[in-house]
Amino acid sequence: MDLTPEQRIEAVRSAGLPAFRAKQISNQWFTRLDADPQSWTDLPAGMREQVHQTWFPTMLTSVSEQTADHGTTIKTAWRAFDGAIIESVIMRYRDRTTICISSEAGCGMACPFCATGQGGLQRNLTASEIVWQVHDAARRLGSGEFRGGPGHINNIVFMGMGEPMANYRAVLAAVRQIHAPNPDGLGIGARGLTISTVGMVPRMRQLIDEDLPVTLALSLHAPDDELRDEIVPLNRHFNVDAVLDAAWDYAAASKRRVSIEYILIKDINDQAWRADLLAKRLKARGDWGWFHVNLIPLNPTPGSRWTASRPEDERAFVEHLERAGVPVTVRDTRGSDIDGACGQLAANLDARTSN
Repeated sequence: MDLTPEQRIEAVRSAGLPAFRAKQISNQWFTRLDADPQSWTDLPAGMREQVHQTWFPTMLTSVSEQTADHGTTIKTAWRAFDGAIIESVIMRYRDRTTICISSEAGCGMACPFCATGQGGLQRNLTASEIVWQVHDAARRLGSGEFRGGPGHINNIVFMGMGEPMANYRAVLAAVRQIHAPNPDGLGIGARGLTISTVGMVPRMRQLIDEDLPVTLALSLHAPDDELRDEIVPLNRHFNVDAVLDAAWDYAAASKRRVSIEYILIKDINDQAWRADLLAKRLKARGDWGWFHVNLIPLNPTPGSRWTASRPEDERAFVEHLERAGVPVTVRDTRGSDIDGACGQLAANLDARTSN
């Protein structure tokens, strides 16, 4: 999962195997989603162990799993080879399945309302550790292991632990593996992939040149620099104008609508005047459908002094955006009771993985 198709051919040749074995191996892993090389009967029995040990070590081991929403939300905690813990969340809906995956162990962005950010950064994940989360979910969905019967992944969101743009090279390598058609990759359409960022402007602009029509999600959370400096510390380096300009440029180049993520926090950023300011700043850059505002009620995390907005304040925020002609939705907070919702990942890892 860390190799391109060309590198896989070279790898099998270097191991003394004929080049055609690369396609056979890729077909088993990416098309059939078979994670056990010992069962790959198109390979000679004596070759299977070599393939397993050389190219398919266990990247992540499941150490706990929790379900919510009547079994349709499944959160998995994974342990990496060095003991680092990450989490991913599968969310099954009537018409689609979404998986939220991690790109880092922890996060270095230090947003004070986010449990992951408050825990700090341990390390970046490799491309294979990122793809592993998707491969495991696709395999288990395909086998009908989860409630709702057999299915497949429709959407992948890089909104788990970590800032994806801070691990840019591995994230883009993983995206290409996920997007590449079988047998070179998992064959999931780029339009079903969303990469989030709190506003790493140089990487946002670099993404424009990747020629991958993924959706960009900008975690804005405040329309004014005074507040955003406090709740998104990276704003002190790339302010609201800078990140919105980069988001607009990405939308213009990719023809893909940018998702403006906005967590509603009681008495902090949920005032109606801030909704008006948000609308003004977005529409000042053009009103051709380049953005969509995704409001997220703040999910509770241990020790946090902040909480979700009052229902009436949330409604007023929505009404002010709609009155200004801004497309807006309020995110369904799936998995909040198992700390699987936005901003909650890593909230209670120690308690659940200490054994």
